[in-house]
Amino acid sequence: MASTYLTYTQQSPSTAEGQKFTLSMWVKKTANTDMGLYGNTYSNTHRGYIYFDGNDRLSYYDSNGVNYTTTRVFRDNNSFYHIVVSVDTTLSTSSDRIKFYVNGLRETVFTNSSAPNQNDTLKLMNTTNTPNMGRMVEAGTSYYFQGVISHAHFTQGYTYDATPFGETDSTTGEWKIKTDVTGVTYGTNGFWWLKDTIATTDHSPNSNNFTVGGGTLTKTEDNPSNVFVTLNKLQKPYASQSNTLNFGNTQYADNNSNWQRNYGTIGATTGKYFYEFKCLNDDGNSGRCRIGWDSIDDINASNDNYYSGLTLDRAGILRGGEKGYDGYSPNNVQMSAAHSGGNFSFTANDILGMAIDIDNNTFSVYKNGNLEINAYSYASASNCSLLKSKGHFIAPSVNWYSTSGDVNSGAFNFGNGYFGTTAVSSAGTNASNNGIFEYDVPTGYTALSTKGLNT
Repeated sequence: MASTYLTYTQQSPSTAEGQKFTLSMWVKKTANTDMGLYGNTYSNTHRGYIYFDGNDRLSYYDSNGVNYTTTRVFRDNNSFYHIVVSVDTTLSTSSDRIKFYVNGLRETVFTNSSAPNQNDTLKLMNTTNTPNMGRMVEAGTSYYFQGVISHAHFTQGYTYDATPFGETDSTTGEWKIKTDVTGVTYGTNGFWWLKDTIATTDHSPNSNNFTVGGGTLTKTEDNPSNVFVTLNKLQKPYASQSNTLNFGNTQYADNNSNWQRNYGTIGATTGKYFYEFKCLNDDGNSGRCRIGWDSIDDINASNDNYYSGLTLDRAGILRGGEKGYDGYSPNNVQMSAAHSGGNFSFTANDILGMAIDIDNNTFSVYKNGNLEINAYSYASASNCSLLKSKGHFIAPSVNWYSTSGDVNSGAFNFGNGYFGTTAVSSAGTNASNNGIFEYDVPTGYTALSTKGLNT
């Protein structure tokens, strides 16, 4: 949703409805910058918005005297946060007029905590302008939410805490989504958007259907009940490394003249997993784009920023190893050819299917649906961090080098059915029913997600 936002035309609420509201939504952040969750801007003196600021703090600003900012920061780019903002200006205790809940718990410590006056009607409720979900506008500049929004509820004239929309799992003790919400009254302009699909339908009794105000609304399998792996926005194993990640942290590109690498946000110690990679652009140097798997808790022995784990470059050459082990050299091939006819190549627009069997120390590679490497064993590769880190967590990885102009770039399909904004042309079969892929998923393998970990 980097430039995508939703909007709808409000009806005139009663006075009481302008004094109370609840916003509940499940969000997965994929960036760490100013970005709006829900906002309404008519003018500089008539504006209100709920947002994450550039320091990853949850905030609510309203030009009617409200300025709330949590002290706690929210930097997790892998998990979903359940955000609830509950407002009631009629309350006599000023500190109770605005309440924030994150994952079921009320936030009580704030950097800023300027409350509205009693019985104020807030500018966020102004019906002169249309409200935006996924965007706030300040001084003519739009700040879009970057990430995934699911199950967004807005109630007007009624306030709730987090419990109508989430609950504690009796087995794990974790806060989880309630997919079937009951007992909530929505008020005149209330809605329930983005319930399971991207249909522009209000699932509350109001029929306050929305429209896409800008950008493209893209469906995702990634959701609060099944979180999928993405590239890790926060991971920087090398001090000078600079990554540019887009489309929910599934696509990379950067013109920094340096070796760079990135890893998945979810790792596994056992099981069989599958993902797809599409080469978007290459610079003609077959060794500068390397796709594979690596340990995410044993990334590098020193400050080496690439050539760890096990990767396949565009010439089909297997590379792997970890600095300081078995005569490792970053410019030497560490492993023998795994392709039956030697090495195989891939280039722009080719799609690789990457399958790993962690239990049996093997991995397989498909090119445009055809099996190229069949159960290659890395069991004897003592220099490979996959083997060295047995018992640690293994995740997808990419190493690349771009001299300028994003000459090496690629997109991952971890199961959402998209390479960037391009949907798979016709989904292949998937026995696990976990994830949507361009080509058939090999039998016994699954997408790397929270449900996949428990398959």
